[in-house]
Amino acid sequence: MADENEKQPGGNKGATGLLDKVREEIKPFEEKFGADLEGLKQPQKTALWKSIFRVKHDETPRSRSLGVLSNVFLHLHPARVNRDAVRYGYTWGMGGITFYLFIVLTFTGVLLMFYYHPTKIQAFRDILYLEHDVPYGKLLRNMHRWGAHLMVLTVWLHMFRVYLTGSYKKPREFNWCVGVILLVLTLLLSFTGYLLPDDQLGFWAVTVGTNMARASPMLGHEGPFGPQMGMTPYNDVRFALLGGSIVDSNALLRAYIWHCIGIPIIASTFMIVHFWRVRKDGGISGPSPVMLEKEIKPERP
Repeated sequence: MADENEKQPGGNKGATGLLDKVREEIKPFEEKFGADLEGLKQPQKTALWKSIFRVKHDETPRSRSLGVLSNVFLHLHPARVNRDAVRYGYTWGMGGITFYLFIVLTFTGVLLMFYYHPTKIQAFRDILYLEHDVPYGKLLRNMHRWGAHLMVLTVWLHMFRVYLTGSYKKPREFNWCVGVILLVLTLLLSFTGYLLPDDQLGFWAVTVGTNMARASPMLGHEGPFGPQMGMTPYNDVRFALLGGSIVDSNALLRAYIWHCIGIPIIASTFMIVHFWRVRKDGGISGPSPVMLEKEIKPERP
């Protein structure tokens, strides 16, 4: 064996070089693991903690002025705005359009509540009355319906733009998570609104959706770990969503309450946090500022 090793010195060198190459490749992962381990020991010192909670700064005049300039209530508009970060070609305006659609949906939804009763006997009759007898009722309902479809689309496009431009990275990780929650709430608003007309489309959409919910991990009686958690067809998440075992009047009433009261309040709270975090994290993220020719100062001789 010793003779064979002496005859093949290149083999040992190749193995050593391969090991060195592997060590170089895993070195960044080791450093990342070490930083994560330190973060678990002292979570208050991590960038994630500082991005979520307010931290104490040094008591200096600069810190006090920054506290005023970066506060939404004490200084409504940012002190400085990157011109290129607010270009429609960069932002697509999807965040603002989504918020505008939410306002339209809130206004039209309140008006629709004047003509709607969440009961199995009256719900569909109210929709027919709204479309055929109420002045501009069909326009009102279609504004609400198509506005809801557009809001789902603009939320997806907004998150797509944020992902493409890397706006989810440090220091905006927390606001990205808030945005994901708002996406889920938007989809839930759309889903709960499906059942309210009490037509065949809404009935089967909610039937399929809640049947999928019974396969949820730990929360559905057919999902992973559901039976181990004591879930049955009469106490799992599907039963809670429908208020029973079938799509009937209880399901209609619960969908109405979630759609008109519960989810809008939760979504409004997260939107306030979302807007505040945009300001706190330094405004809208954007490309490096580009100087115009007239802004370039001539060099001094």
